[in-house]
Amino acid sequence: MSTPIPGFHAVVPAGGAGTRLWPLSRAARPKFLLDLTGSGRTLLQATVDRLVPLTGADGVLVVTGERHAAAVAAQVPGLDGEAGRLLAEPSPRDSMAAVGLAAAVLQQRHGDDVVLGSFAADHVISGTEAFEGAVREGVAAARAGFVATIGITASGPSTAFGYIRAGAPLGVDDAPSAQHVQGFTEKPDEETAAAYLATGEYRWNAGMFIVRVGVLLDHLAAQLPALASGLREIAAAWDTAARGEVLGRLWPGLTKIAIDHAIAEPVAAAGGVAVVPGEFAWDDVGDFASLARLVPAGPDGVTLGDADDVVRLAASGSFVAPAGGRSVTVIGLPEAVVVDTPDAVLVTTRSCAQDVKSAVDAWRAGGRDDLL
Repeated sequence: MSTPIPGFHAVVPAGGAGTRLWPLSRAARPKFLLDLTGSGRTLLQATVDRLVPLTGADGVLVVTGERHAAAVAAQVPGLDGEAGRLLAEPSPRDSMAAVGLAAAVLQQRHGDDVVLGSFAADHVISGTEAFEGAVREGVAAARAGFVATIGITASGPSTAFGYIRAGAPLGVDDAPSAQHVQGFTEKPDEETAAAYLATGEYRWNAGMFIVRVGVLLDHLAAQLPALASGLREIAAAWDTAARGEVLGRLWPGLTKIAIDHAIAEPVAAAGGVAVVPGEFAWDDVGDFASLARLVPAGPDGVTLGDADDVVRLAASGSFVAPAGGRSVTVIGLPEAVVVDTPDAVLVTTRSCAQDVKSAVDAWRAGGRDDLL
């Protein structure tokens, strides 16, 4: 059994609508609230399950939108108790505001030296021992003053992820595999990704960050002083009767920016970011092609739901989700994706799975907010 890491808190940003998994994932019921892999646990619950052994029962905070706060609290009992581990945002301001809010609240409650680890609510990870080992090394690097991230060992030249370029060894005793980060790169084309991997210096960027809260907020003050100041003022009021007034006044004006752009990239350029190898299976469940790889396959394809409701004829490799209460038949469409829900049906292919977001945009442009 794992021993919790003293002074370590995990923050789980739970936001986004998962539009590439539409119509299963909707704005009111996004993918982190769904059991997409048939494990019996939602993606959010599985994330918390993975982190509690490292933080202890009261060491996980979840940051989510007010719209989803009740559902999050129902799925993770105890979050909204006296410890105040559920932080509800009035509106989405991207990952820097979400993680920065948690950092500022933790600083207010526990001081500068608490170590924060940020882990998305909608990722699937297997390989518990390797994950825990990477987090422990990341905490050691963070205590040495670095912003640490976990770089996933790439299984191929994916164009769906960003990349981290690793450099010289970090030289921190309790983080023997950690390296300095030379830079971050946004999603490249396949040829570029293959060239990256051929060097042996690149890993996938999973957006996991581990850092002392004082270090994070000092970096933020240097890069975006108004955002840092606003978050600190909100945090100072968070556990008081003034929270609602201060949050309502300051939150809408906070800079909307991802933590990668606000902190990781500029701090890496200055030599302040470390990467720990993540030698475990990881997936961000970014589309139906990705999801199809995570659900156990039958002889003819993957079924998310009751296999008795699906018939395939010459449709090997197809992914079918019969979630609409109807039986589904697929004929002559290998690698098809068919998702049937009570109010919407999606038909595409695994190779076009990334384009589902465009379909959602089209429904939005047509004023069909009821489908979103």
